[in-house]
Amino acid sequence: MAESSLETTVATAHGEMASGDTTHCQLVVVEGPDMGRAVPIGTEPVVVGTDPSSSLVLTDDRVSSQHLQLVRDGSWFVAKDLESRNGTLFQGALIAESRVLAGATFKVGHSYLRIQPQPQNLEVSPSQARSFGELVAESLVMREVFAVLEQVAASDVTVLLEGETGTGKELAARAIHEASSRRKGPFVTLDCGALPATLLESEFFGHVKGAYTGAAAQRDGAFVRAHGGTLFLDELGHIPLDAQARLLRAIEERRVRPVGADRERDVNVRILAASQVDLNARVAEGGFRPDLFYRLSVVRLRLPSLQERREDIPPIVSALLRRRGLQNSHVSGSNLDRLMAYDWPGNVRELRNVVDRALALSPGAASFEDLRLSIRPTAGRNPLSVRTDLPYSEAKQWILDAFESAYLSDTFQRADGNISAMAREVKLDRKHLRTLLRRHGILPEGNG
Repeated sequence: MAESSLETTVATAHGEMASGDTTHCQLVVVEGPDMGRAVPIGTEPVVVGTDPSSSLVLTDDRVSSQHLQLVRDGSWFVAKDLESRNGTLFQGALIAESRVLAGATFKVGHSYLRIQPQPQNLEVSPSQARSFGELVAESLVMREVFAVLEQVAASDVTVLLEGETGTGKELAARAIHEASSRRKGPFVTLDCGALPATLLESEFFGHVKGAYTGAAAQRDGAFVRAHGGTLFLDELGHIPLDAQARLLRAIEERRVRPVGADRERDVNVRILAASQVDLNARVAEGGFRPDLFYRLSVVRLRLPSLQERREDIPPIVSALLRRRGLQNSHVSGSNLDRLMAYDWPGNVRELRNVVDRALALSPGAASFEDLRLSIRPTAGRNPLSVRTDLPYSEAKQWILDAFESAYLSDTFQRADGNISAMAREVKLDRKHLRTLLRRHGILPEGNG
């Protein structure tokens, strides 16, 4: 069985953003025991069934050994039931043979299959601009990213932003909003990774007073708060499967029902989403609904790590210094050498934190060279050394302190400073974690 995959590139697109190309399609299991499994539809017939020789092999016990055949006919597809035990349903009716277009969905057994256009590389020329919103760059790869951002900002297309933590996904989403026709509307961010599963539906759709224990007053959800503007769904990969189905319905119908309410509400929102995990891989593993993935990734854009574009460090630092009031500071010399030599696991966010810390530690600094740079190494990249020049107990305590500092600094950055999310990840009591962060100077005294 041949399974489809997305190529690693700056951007891919589905449907209209891929120049209307529907010649490259795939058959995807969007619901059922084999959810996420897919096969390209080429010139040869595609057979669906439980027989191992089938093009798309299913484990659904209500699917026949050879259940359904699909054949391409120009821009159409001919779907033929192969005299299966339980039949093939299309639009709620049993079919023997039917001609359908891309987007058609079939039910076989307990499974739903959809003909879905495959993503195509989005061909763009690098932008002539060196910035987009608060994003700053000189590198070719980021100017290609800017070109895509400029294109998508001019439409209401849904965009999925991918990349490591700290690469600027929220900045890119906010810049798309500010450059779009929705700029006068609200920009609402919902961090799906920081919410317990029990609260997701209420956060998405809101609730009425008394809907559940603790719902003391009516509250609008993110969709309603973003009405007329943009809703940015961050850390999308953390949404449970059951919540994904309700989210998909809200996105497609543009209607939401608050928890405990009798009526639905119409909403007019543009959806932008972000994930630092590969959602295409999650789809293949069955952990993310393929229909939601394709609905959200009309344009799928990867933001490169800072390590992939070190030439952007000087312009980023220069822009940060200007925004913080240090004008006409030439970024060069030994301080720049130190920044260029570091591998930046926390990406641009870590670079920004280093610059802000240097400004705080260097009162009266008149130039970049005057700054006292402090770059904290992370645990995985700089192994802890053993102090054999100290007594055993002191050497042991020294390495424990060094481990704590490196471990907490790295996980604090990965959690974007969200202590609740960090506590869940490292499995420590939130109050104790806060004490440790303050002990190592990662969280200033008196901070929340």
